[in-house]
Order: sequence, then C-alpha cells, then structure tokens
Amino acid sequence: MDNRRAIGSWLSGPREALEDAGADFGYRGEQLGLPEQGPNSIARPGRRLGALVVDWTVCVLIAYGLITHGYSQATSNWALGVFFVLSALTVGTVGFTPGKRLFGIRVVALQTGTVHPVRALVRTILLCLAIPALIWDRDGRGLHDRLAKTVEVRI
Repeated sequence: MDNRRAIGSWLSGPREALEDAGADFGYRGEQLGLPEQGPNSIARPGRRLGALVVDWTVCVLIAYGLITHGYSQATSNWALGVFFVLSALTVGTVGFTPGKRLFGIRVVALQTGTVHPVRALVRTILLCLAIPALIWDRDGRGLHDRLAKTVEVRI
C-alpha cells in the first residue's frame, strides 16, 4: 500500500479503513430493520444536531425571559431544567420536540414504535448528562437511545 492510500484511510477513519480491507458493515440502521433512506431511516447527525440547537435555544430563551428575567449564572441551569421538562413531556407524548419536528425527526421505541413516558424520562435523564449522547454505536444511536431502546428516525 502506498503512503497516500495509507494516510487517506487513516484520515477517513477506522470504519473506512476496515471497509477497504473487506469488512462489510452495511448501512446505518440495517441491524435494526430500518430502511437505508427515506422515511423511518436513521436520522443523520446533522439533522439531530440542528434539532438540538433549536431546542436548546428555545429553552435558553424561556429561562432568560420567563424565569431569570435576564442573563445570570442561573440561566443555563434553568435552561437545562426547561430542556429536561420539554424533552421528557414532548418525546413521551408525541415522539418529538419542537426542534425535532422542525428537522423532520421522530423518536420511536424499537419494539412498539411509540415511546412510553417512562422510557422518554430515562432517555431524557441520560441525554441531560451529555456523556451518553456523545458515545455512539455503529448505527448512529447514542448511549441514551441504546439504554432507552429508542432510535431517532426521519419522518
């Protein structure tokens, strides 16, 4: 293998290097029985990040305007509390937050399709801890989704 090819596989990550070596990972969501593209396929990280930015912005504005009446150290703590309530209630009832709806994403339970409120509560607690959301499996699900047995799909 020439140096450029070796460096190229290193830059593109271990998944591509293993695929070059003949490993077949399939597409994201294949193990879960989800389609590769279109409705009910795994939501891509860009959509999910955009939805999170919208939801967090809404929560900061609520904390800023209605709770702390201006910026203070407590604004971000209140924003996290608002985010917790918003996420637990909306995902547990309709399956999406305002940001997820705007970006065409829905949270579904793997077995039943609808997210039970207790499952949404567990998912939200783990999401607010942030670390589970930063650890992903090969299907692109965060640790919070794996433990709650949910997945974010496109609408």
